[in-house]
Amino acid sequence: MLTKKKKIIVLASMLVLLVITGVLNIFLNNSAQTTQTNAGYDYSSATFFATCRTDRANTRNESIDHYKQIIESSASSEEAKLNAEASMNSLIESMTIETTMEGLIKAKGFTDCLVNYSSTYINVILQSSELTETEVAKVVEIIQSQVDRDIDYIKIIPVE
Repeated sequence: MLTKKKKIIVLASMLVLLVITGVLNIFLNNSAQTTQTNAGYDYSSATFFATCRTDRANTRNESIDHYKQIIESSASSEEAKLNAEASMNSLIESMTIETTMEGLIKAKGFTDCLVNYSSTYINVILQSSELTETEVAKVVEIIQSQVDRDIDYIKIIPVE
């Protein structure tokens, strides 16, 4: 039987692996798109954003399903169920924050964007060839209005 500390370590490890899987998925999709673009296919930034959203949704749906299995399993301890429920609620909260930020950023005039929110960093990918200081300031203002995060932990990336 696993101790409480070991269960927490296992759940934390699973969450880290989930994040790594998502990052690798995005990286590999970008590599595949580059290869296909070089082969004569025409991929726009709209495809990039759509692909990232789909990958993100699929990864999160798998995580939520996993948490639900733990919660609904009669073999799971009460502690494991509580940890799974807390992790699922945290994931749902992150999804809500990301969606809100993306909507607010688009409302400020950006064509498209993706926000990846974690407990430490916030990454914002904007559809733009380059960003002015004013545009960066708008995005930072939006993010900081939604979450208490220092500018050092916010990364803004333009994508054509």
